[in-house]
Amino acid sequence: MSAATTATSDSGDSQPTAGDSAAEPGGAADVPGDPAFAPSGKAGPSSAPPEPDTAPSRLISSRLPAVLRRPDFRRYWLGQSVSLVGDEVHRIAMPLAAVLLFGAGATGMAWLTAAPLIPSLLLSIPAGVWADRRASRREIMLVADLGRFVAVASIPVAYAFGVLTLAQLIVSALIIGTLQVFFNVASNTLFAAMVPAGELVPATALTNGSRAFAFFSGPSLGGLLVQVFRAPFALVADAVSYLASAFTLGRISPVEPAPEERRKGGYLSGLRWVVRTPGVRAMQGTVACLNLFDFVFQALFVLYAVRHLHISAGVLGLVLGAGAIGGLAGAALCGRVVARLGFGAGIAVGCVGFAAPHVLAPLAAGPKAVIVLTLFAMEFCVGFGGMILDISAGAYLTAVMPDTLRSRISGVLQTVNYGIRPIGALLGGWLASVVGIRDTLWISAIGSTLAVLFILPSPLRTLRELPGALPG
Repeated sequence: MSAATTATSDSGDSQPTAGDSAAEPGGAADVPGDPAFAPSGKAGPSSAPPEPDTAPSRLISSRLPAVLRRPDFRRYWLGQSVSLVGDEVHRIAMPLAAVLLFGAGATGMAWLTAAPLIPSLLLSIPAGVWADRRASRREIMLVADLGRFVAVASIPVAYAFGVLTLAQLIVSALIIGTLQVFFNVASNTLFAAMVPAGELVPATALTNGSRAFAFFSGPSLGGLLVQVFRAPFALVADAVSYLASAFTLGRISPVEPAPEERRKGGYLSGLRWVVRTPGVRAMQGTVACLNLFDFVFQALFVLYAVRHLHISAGVLGLVLGAGAIGGLAGAALCGRVVARLGFGAGIAVGCVGFAAPHVLAPLAAGPKAVIVLTLFAMEFCVGFGGMILDISAGAYLTAVMPDTLRSRISGVLQTVNYGIRPIGALLGGWLASVVGIRDTLWISAIGSTLAVLFILPSPLRTLRELPGALPG
């Protein structure tokens, strides 16, 4: 399953996500707004205008969100949709390679899970400052995609020559995570440059719908590829997906905000903004707690399913993919949930809906069919709640960020969102060695559910409509 992302409003990382989220990371959002104003409050959208209103386009636009008539966004969305599927293939193939080829235990799996996330903890804030001073965030993302292609492709190549090791898997994951940091801190600015405020809801729902589809198709495809070709060769699909993302990034040209001038205190400006914004501050407390305990779970779930529940790679892929059904339902219904409850309550409901169903993993027992159905139910509910959380929280963040601080704020959010994850993964490995894997899964489920307590006493809980961009 994916972690809630909430670090950015677009699809930078499939995970949570809570996750990668992130925001890597891994979130998205649904929100009404005035189409005449960009997220910064400036008049007019900052990307290419909709295509001419010909008769065929009127027919298409009557069936599809109007934001898809924006060529830059459409190309970007298609490329990221392909990349998300590759990310999900990666998510199942990498741990299966470690378990099936090298017999990795809880400690090895904890380090493999933590490796791509450690850069988020160390690099997100300086990377955000650096990205805000660059003229083209799109070029940063394109280079990051090409670098990740090389890092992923090195794994099947090494395996083909008989030199692949667990250490290479961990080092490759570390390189991929480093490049993901730069991709993610730039992506929010690029996303806001393509989508005006009035189209944030459909745009973020589309990106999260793609993520939900990837949650289903990616693990299912990954599990099948692992069974047919072995885990390292399954990663070819992920490598190719980065090329697809780079190709579409090369074909768009949104008008990005001017680079920020170098000035004293730049490294702390994003952090100060987050700390001084009560709703964002409360949400980051929730995200930190949620991701800490969720990645205790993430580090151990594949190992628990394979070694203790005796689930095959193919069935595990289908189980992980079941979350997509819940995710698609969440993407389809998020607008109604937010309209009825408001954005703050939608974020709180999504948080509990994402976290609480994890209790079903340690509860799974009995005949194999019952175990599989229990895990399917868990994934469906996690996918539904996670999508409500990601869409509503992502829209809120995109709406309130000032344009001049977007990358720096994204760096801070990514530090919280993704940086806490390796700590959770390593904590999971340690707890499993002390109290056992099953009890550790219980601790994870309970701890992540309590994350909503950060939101309940804050002003975010009563927020019904999206505010405009707040001062930097």
